[in-house]
Amino acid sequence: MKKKILITGAAGFIGFHLAMRCVREGFEVYGLDKLTDYYGTALKYDRLHAQGINHQVVQEKQLTQSTSFPNYWFVQADLADFEFITSFMETQRFDFVVNLAAQAGVRYSLENPRVYMHSNMNGFLSLLEGCRASAVQHLVFASTSSVYGLNTRMPLHEDDPTEHPITLYAASKKSNELMAHAYSHLFQIPATGLRFFTVYGPWGRPDMALYKFTQAIIADEPITVFNHGNMVRDFTFVDDIIESIIRLLPQVPAPDPTWSGESPRISTSSAPYRIFNIGNSAAVQLNTYIEAIEKALGKKATRINLDIQPGDVPATLADVGALEELVHFKPNTSVDQGVQSFVDWYKWYHQV
Repeated sequence: MKKKILITGAAGFIGFHLAMRCVREGFEVYGLDKLTDYYGTALKYDRLHAQGINHQVVQEKQLTQSTSFPNYWFVQADLADFEFITSFMETQRFDFVVNLAAQAGVRYSLENPRVYMHSNMNGFLSLLEGCRASAVQHLVFASTSSVYGLNTRMPLHEDDPTEHPITLYAASKKSNELMAHAYSHLFQIPATGLRFFTVYGPWGRPDMALYKFTQAIIADEPITVFNHGNMVRDFTFVDDIIESIIRLLPQVPAPDPTWSGESPRISTSSAPYRIFNIGNSAAVQLNTYIEAIEKALGKKATRINLDIQPGDVPATLADVGALEELVHFKPNTSVDQGVQSFVDWYKWYHQV
């Protein structure tokens, strides 16, 4: 019997890739997305087209079956629409739910804080109530490395403190972790939170550095480089993120018998709840990342170097030992490989 999975944010960057992978794996896949215009809708519509969904025939809150994949359905809806989401989930009775819908962007949260509360808080509450009403077997939800905030000791481990976020985006995702744990404790909903580290790759968002740098270099325009390129990031290729999710789906968390309230760990619980880092475990300087883009394009960038921005942290690096131990996989795509893959896609997509 096919496993039935709901993927929220299915027209987004990571959600698109996961939906396509789950379709190929034989799941009965339901994609949900609000189709917001945060970075424009053209790329989202094109992702839908690749899924066999014509956005022009999509009707809000109505299921549309893919013309390319008989095991894929799409619904346009706001995750914060409490009544619809809870009713939809109770009716459909999903085995797995993967929440990738969120208002993304660290810097955007400085300008438009209210949308983060709507999407990331109210939307996630709807999803939790939907899981509660429909007895979901496993909820997997996206968190972020941004929750580590002011931590400077590397590599970052799931049990490191996360009480000092420096953006509202990070605070909203940490709140998701706390909300999921409360529902896991109260209603025994198995929940796994995934802290993603700087995800990049084909079909990526236009507001992300890789997309903007590639676009500017091709157009002979200067790129704006913050912190003079000295920031360090754990760049993680999207295919490695998807492989990690696929392997974690059947790993339904159970209460940790070794967990103690006397010395509580963040990453596990007496409830069926787990937190994992998903990163490449490689500290790469932004300058090196830019060099990889230049190499893939065969063209040098003209740079405008600026100081670090509010909300940016100097470095991230993931400890993924827990992930590797459980699913026998760790992200391993090199920056050169991943950037070349993105540039190849960019040239195809924009007919460069």
